[in-house]
Amino acid sequence: MSGWTGPLVAVAVLVVATGGGLLLRRRNGLFRAVAPGRDAPGLSAKPIEAAIDPMLASLGVIPGTPVTLLQFSSAFCAPCRTTRVLCADVAERVPGVRHVELDAESHLEAVRALDIWRTPTVLVIDADGTVRRRASGAPTRAQLLAAVAEVLPESEVVTSRMSE
Repeated sequence: MSGWTGPLVAVAVLVVATGGGLLLRRRNGLFRAVAPGRDAPGLSAKPIEAAIDPMLASLGVIPGTPVTLLQFSSAFCAPCRTTRVLCADVAERVPGVRHVELDAESHLEAVRALDIWRTPTVLVIDADGTVRRRASGAPTRAQLLAAVAEVLPESEVVTSRMSE
């Protein structure tokens, strides 16, 4: 039986690694809802004026903007460049959407406060300064438009989709 131990361990490691890789690939770029009061450790999902005004304002989030796409990137991240182009395009085509990209390494305090674990991470922030959705990894255009549509009035997103 000792002759089979090595191959069995190798097969088990491959199965676990493959399962983990498939799970990561499946979740990559998907926007998930942020539960009220859970948008960041220590911060509640209160409007920007009340709870997170100083931090988000210092990051470029402007109160009253219907949707802000706050993207955390890093210098040598290829998916970050793809996400930058996508978010900028959506912000240009959809009225009321603004895109702000930040270097995660230069904003470590915000990275910790907003629970950012990888780049790219995109936060969808509404006019009140509440983080409504978040995605880790590069989202698709459809995923991003769906996340924006949940926050914007229907007519604005539909109009922009028709102009694509």
